[in-house]
Amino acid sequence: MEISVLADVKPRLGEGPLWDVKTERLYFVDALGKRVFRCNAEGGEMRAWTTPSEIGAIALAGKEALVVALRDGFQWLDLESGELVPIVDPEPDQPGNRMNDGKVDPAGRFVCGSMDTGEETPTGALWQLGTDLAVTKLDDGIICSNGPCWSPDGATLYFADSFQGEIYAYDYDVATGTAENRRVFRQMDASRGGAPDGATVDAEGFVWSAGVFDGRIFRYAPDGTVDREIEMPVCKITSIAFGGANLNRLLVTSMAEPPLPKYPGDGPLRGSLFVIDGLGVSGRPEPHFAGNREGAA
Repeated sequence: MEISVLADVKPRLGEGPLWDVKTERLYFVDALGKRVFRCNAEGGEMRAWTTPSEIGAIALAGKEALVVALRDGFQWLDLESGELVPIVDPEPDQPGNRMNDGKVDPAGRFVCGSMDTGEETPTGALWQLGTDLAVTKLDDGIICSNGPCWSPDGATLYFADSFQGEIYAYDYDVATGTAENRRVFRQMDASRGGAPDGATVDAEGFVWSAGVFDGRIFRYAPDGTVDREIEMPVCKITSIAFGGANLNRLLVTSMAEPPLPKYPGDGPLRGSLFVIDGLGVSGRPEPHFAGNREGAA
């Protein structure tokens, strides 16, 4: 196993790595720096797009387009022009919240959660942007939404409330998009002050979770037991995704600046985009959002 730096653009809060198998390009965001990045498999050909507010997550949405989850809701981002077109704001009545982590489900819906910007109050919710561009609330009472991802058969949705230290599992109906029967999949070991952040599921159905402020990546078996731990060079890792031509490279984002003063700093590698090779495990392609852009506001 080898850990190396793939790119070093020093995002304030690097998040949301997303590999596009069709174009073999990697996307990630600087949530607080309000930027979307794209590079090739080796970290070259870097491009960036600026957003008007904080950005929590992105979804692939066809040729040269993304759906972005901004503080004030979902929008289309045209990668050729940089134009943003609003879709819907699910929380116009929650000015203290912002949209955070999200992924596309196997049927092409964008599931994305919100969070309390102060990271203290359970005002967040888990939202689903349907292919008809309508939003549905899947859950609420959340402090900081993170790590939505699905089992290979799509029947289990995993999701974390970071500052309650828990990863949940839901029964998920891909046909209808309903999420039911929430239970604790794993309570993260908080002995090092960490919390579960971004996550993904590999081809074998094991859940990989980034321990933010902990500096470890955990691989959990489908029964929630710890299968593997990886120590990272920085403690503020934020999210993970499989990428590369064979989907066998683990891509790891981190933050250069902690969002609140109470969090410790890291060394010179803070904010780096890391890649881990030689894991002997592969991921699965991320679905594209299946909504129709013609339905945007």
